[in-house]
Amino acid sequence: MPFYHKLGNIPPKRHTQFRKPNGDLYYEQLFGTVGFDGMYTNSYHEQRPTKVKEIRAQYSVKPSISKSNNIQSYKLKGFEVTPQDDYLESRKIVLTNSDCHIVLAAPRKSTNDYFYKNSDSDEMIFVHKGSGKLRTMYGNLDFKYGDYLIIPRGIIYKIDFDTIENRLFIVESNVPIYTPKQYRNWFGQLLEHSPFCERDIRRPQELETNNESGEFVIKVKKKDEIFEMVYASHPFDVVGYDGFNYPYAFSIHDFEPITGRIHQPPPVHQTFETSAFVVCSFVPRMYDYHPLAIPAPYNHSNIDSDEVLYYVDGDFMSRNDIEQGHISLHPAGIPHGPHPGAAERSIGKTETQELAVMVDTFKPLMVTDEAMKIADDTYYQSWLDH
Repeated sequence: MPFYHKLGNIPPKRHTQFRKPNGDLYYEQLFGTVGFDGMYTNSYHEQRPTKVKEIRAQYSVKPSISKSNNIQSYKLKGFEVTPQDDYLESRKIVLTNSDCHIVLAAPRKSTNDYFYKNSDSDEMIFVHKGSGKLRTMYGNLDFKYGDYLIIPRGIIYKIDFDTIENRLFIVESNVPIYTPKQYRNWFGQLLEHSPFCERDIRRPQELETNNESGEFVIKVKKKDEIFEMVYASHPFDVVGYDGFNYPYAFSIHDFEPITGRIHQPPPVHQTFETSAFVVCSFVPRMYDYHPLAIPAPYNHSNIDSDEVLYYVDGDFMSRNDIEQGHISLHPAGIPHGPHPGAAERSIGKTETQELAVMVDTFKPLMVTDEAMKIADDTYYQSWLDH
């Protein structure tokens, strides 16, 4: 996130002596991205963050691919993913390419007996159902329905859920996730016409410092494998940090829609960007107000990207037979648009209460076996007149 944040106690100058009350040194860690060229944070630890005692297991979580080259449109019934107790086991990759995994999860229990670190990917977790607390090495964030949680790669975390009914839409990105550059000035500040600003972004404010020794299991994901590593000290032993690289939360309900006299294209809904895909938020808004406007989107060809739309709530006017938790996949190479009757139904309407998250990838997505378990295989025929 491109603005500075400081939490806890830090020395006045980086890379200098910072001592504990007993005279011992705190252990400094540079936590950076893109080598030494990207965003970074300097943190200070009670114990060395390098104390590995044991590697107990290594196992694959690589998705099994059903369709590696796909041109068929699909509807996936996301709420049919079976809930599971364990947070990591509940995560089902439904769509994937070399840049990202698109994941559905329905975890029932908090991560009580291990910590988790994704060493390859930034994670964007959209909270569709449930609430709780994200606990990280850089402080904690409360979350609830509608929150995006952005967790940069390499951050160690746990999730505490308030209830057993949780539904998450997750994107694991192999390239960093940023705010859209068209909404930032050359200093990185969000501009006046941005649909959200820094006041809407929730940064960690609760830093838990644990100076414990023992055996602490951290499950580390690397190249689609999980390594169960045992550390000799508690990973949440940070006494302070500052920098630009930290987890944060943003609510889809704080996204302010941009509207116009005629239908606006999807980039006005953009919320996050990477070099490999973009994320957009469709929120309640006033419809187009030209006297001859057609609020429904026009037909358009996906030539350069696959479009994934995750339906959260409300009545999505351009689609028929859509429910909460459904995902539509419209692959590159073929046109798509509103379902039969949707354009006519939209004329004269003044507003929509729809809520959805869109991911447009610049490389084709492969369809996994997990996706086929919840797929409507006839969705691609739903534009036929009956």
